[in-house]
Amino acid sequence: IMLMDEGLDTGPILLQEAVPIDETTTAGALHETLAALGARLIVEALDGLAAGRLEPRPQPAEGVTYAPKLRREEGRLDWRRPARELARMVRALTPWPGAGFRVDGEVIKVLAAEVVTGTDLSAAPGTVLDAHLTIACGQDALRPTRVQRPGRGALDAEAFLRGFAIAPGTRLPLPEDEDAPVP
Repeated sequence: IMLMDEGLDTGPILLQEAVPIDETTTAGALHETLAALGARLIVEALDGLAAGRLEPRPQPAEGVTYAPKLRREEGRLDWRRPARELARMVRALTPWPGAGFRVDGEVIKVLAAEVVTGTDLSAAPGTVLDAHLTIACGQDALRPTRVQRPGRGALDAEAFLRGFAIAPGTRLPLPEDEDAPVP
């Protein structure tokens, strides 16, 4: 919790609390956690200010970054990147703008994914390696575990594949191969 001043997020800090982020935390889940934490801390801050118990302290000048507004096209999965980076991207962009890819003219939003190591490194990035939708990347492979088609509910990848087959050997497009919007 900080006091406002004329700058953008530059006011002095009143209260602060760290929140753990693990390998499954999505932006949406983090947003919910921070909203609940912020609600609790604002009450503490108001009480502390009224009682004179809080001493504002300046924000650190080092490590400051500005995050620009996210754009939908940033959600295109580029299979040439390392799988670990793509898995983090999926978590960072869920629920909005979402990360995904196109196959057979259809946009598939990836809501959760895992990194698969020790995969066939000779396959071109974007190649579907098996019947579990494991996709070759620049390093290792990415296996979407929860996906969503436009206008449909989210499904575990196995259930999705029962109704929308993507055969091993299918080559998914790279971002520059497609003109259509992403999830």
